[in-house]
Amino acid sequence: ILYTLLSQNLSRAPQGCLCQQRRTVCLRTPRATCQAASNVLVKTISFIGNLPSFHLLPREDQLLLLDSCWVPLFLLGLVQEMVTFEVMETPAPSMLKKILLDGQRQQQEPERTQPTLAAVQRLQCCLNTFWSLDLSPKEYAYLKGAILFNPDVPGLRASLYIEGLQREAQRALQEVLQPLHPEDQGRFARLLLVASTLKSMPPALITNLFFRPVIGNADIVELIAEMLYEIAGGQLAP
Repeated sequence: ILYTLLSQNLSRAPQGCLCQQRRTVCLRTPRATCQAASNVLVKTISFIGNLPSFHLLPREDQLLLLDSCWVPLFLLGLVQEMVTFEVMETPAPSMLKKILLDGQRQQQEPERTQPTLAAVQRLQCCLNTFWSLDLSPKEYAYLKGAILFNPDVPGLRASLYIEGLQREAQRALQEVLQPLHPEDQGRFARLLLVASTLKSMPPALITNLFFRPVIGNADIVELIAEMLYEIAGGQLAP
């Protein structure tokens, strides 16, 4: 019976190697990398919580911005803190284990989607591009402000006020760039362009890669919100 099941399974399997898009990966050193990522996340949340202009926003707008912007801000924090990481291919379960557990899958929770090698390589390429730009601390700060105060997030009540904050952050970034890089007139546009690639990174990829081993099935956005209001000490707008 076992031989028959194995033969049927093999006959249905595609021939050749799986394409790169489908190869799943995990962190090579999850303990150290997840700890470093958690430290960066705490610093990111502290940055948001310490912005007086963020305190003035309605609570609903604070949560919408947080949900929309935590990924690019966290990734920018990885760049600033020079956090590097390596991945390895996820060990596949044996054929026998697949067969024996096949009847129980319908009763189990769906398996979490593992990051793919292609997605992680795209992420690392984006981080490497930022490292090559060699940003100063002020550039990081104002770029974070420009990313956080995004008036295009759907559902915002104070979108005009947030748009003004974004313009202030972008203007401050331009003023910083002029004395630091007077010969590089296209640096401002290049920074915004590369920052847009951070916004395109799927939150599920970042969560599953860096935080799922630590938080399990918890909602990462809810945890971030709790941390934000704890760090802010209840000073944010009601």
